[in-house]
Amino acid sequence: MMNLMLFGAPGAGKGTQAKFLIEKYGIPQISTGDILRAAISEGTEMGMEAKKFIEAGQLVPDSTIIGIIKDRLAMEDCKKGFILDGFPRTLAQAEALEVLMKDMGIALDKVISLNVPDELITDRITGRRMCKDCGASFHVEFNPSKVEGKCDYCGGELYIRKDDTAETVANRLEAYHAQTAPLFAFYSERGVMAEVDGTQDVSKVTEDMFALLG
Repeated sequence: MMNLMLFGAPGAGKGTQAKFLIEKYGIPQISTGDILRAAISEGTEMGMEAKKFIEAGQLVPDSTIIGIIKDRLAMEDCKKGFILDGFPRTLAQAEALEVLMKDMGIALDKVISLNVPDELITDRITGRRMCKDCGASFHVEFNPSKVEGKCDYCGGELYIRKDDTAETVANRLEAYHAQTAPLFAFYSERGVMAEVDGTQDVSKVTEDMFALLG
């Protein structure tokens, strides 16, 4: 059983490292965006609730997101554990998640923080390439795909996300620091926070991460 959370600024390498965790432990990555889209396309009760807010141009409220996460954590493939990625983003979400997990009789084993300074994040994100099919993340300089423009995992086409421009990155980093700084203290107090130097080579970051998990 390995219940994990990946923590770090946009472009810190969470998507890349999640792939290695999935391969090693055989547990699913739970990304809020992915499960929101899945819940909506499957027409679940919580998915339909979320759809109403999205179509009205509003943010999906925490209560609905928590409901969707609850449904996802109850699925069979999470019995051996999971990797939370991109959630929680705020202290209120972290507190709600803690209550939810307590109710389900589960707890986080580790919150892995990938620490990378903002200036390096900007370089990373503007050079990032994503797979259209499986969502894998590559970088033209730091983590290039074996074949340019093609995903190593599924052979899908790689593309540049619209929000991967320098100006957008600066805004996202500002929002990230404002929202998630309290989360670092929240999980540190609970004794589950583990820090990894995310500026190292991808393979070294993976090695350090696995060492923390034992």
